[in-house]
Amino acid sequence: MNEMGSNALARQDQNVIEGHDVGYTLNVASRPLSILHDVNLVVRPAEVVAIVGASGSGKTSLLMLLAGLDRATSGKILVRGTDLGTMGEDELARFRRGSLGIVFQSFHLIPSLTAIENVGLALEIAAPELALPEVRRRAAEALEAVGLGGRADHRPSALSGGEQQRVGLARAMIANPPLLLADEPTGNLDEKTGEVVIELMFGLARKNQTAVVLVTHDPKLAARADRVLTMSQGHLTETTAAR
Repeated sequence: MNEMGSNALARQDQNVIEGHDVGYTLNVASRPLSILHDVNLVVRPAEVVAIVGASGSGKTSLLMLLAGLDRATSGKILVRGTDLGTMGEDELARFRRGSLGIVFQSFHLIPSLTAIENVGLALEIAAPELALPEVRRRAAEALEAVGLGGRADHRPSALSGGEQQRVGLARAMIANPPLLLADEPTGNLDEKTGEVVIELMFGLARKNQTAVVLVTHDPKLAARADRVLTMSQGHLTETTAAR
C-alpha cells in the first residue's frame, strides 16, 4: 500500500473525539461550581452518539467544550487527534470552520439573509478560496437536500420553525464536516416536524460518514443513536453499548 493510501486509512480509523478525565468548573458568586467531573468519551467515525439527562446535568456544557466554544478546566479533549486545550482562539476558530458543524435548538439564522445566503455564508467561511457562483451552487444543492429548494430566497421570518431548522442543518453540513454537534435539534419543533428534521439529519450524516453527537430530552430521538450516554450531576455513563 502506498503512503497516501496508508494515511487515508489512518484518518478513517482515527477516533473523531476523545475526552480524557474532562472537568469543567465555573466561578459563580466568587465560588467554584463544578459542572463536569472526570468525563471520558470516545466517538468513532460515522458514529451517532446521543447524550441524555436532566436539565442542568451538564449536557450542553460538554457540547460547548467539544466545539471549542468553552475550555475544559482539567483533562483533555482531542478532536481528530488535535488537543483543543493547546489551541489559541484563532486556531480554534479555524478548527471549527474545517472540522465541525453545529445545529442549535434556536436555529440562530441571520435574519437579514435569505436561506441560500445563510447556508452559503457558512461555506464561504469554511472555504474562502471558492468563487461566489460555486458557493451559491453548493448552497442551492444543500437546500435541495433538505427539501427547501423552493424556499432559497426566503428570509427566516418567512419560514416556519421546521424550515428554519432545516436551513440550519443545511448550513451545518454544507462543508461536509467530519463531526456534527446538535443541541436539542427538535426542542422547538412539534413532533411531526421534529421527525422530518431528524430523518434528514441522520440521512445526511450517514451519507457523508459524519460522526454525530447530539444532546436531547427526546427518548425517540435518543433511541435512533448507535449509543446512548447519560449525564447525571456532571458524570457521564454509558447507557447502551454500541450495536
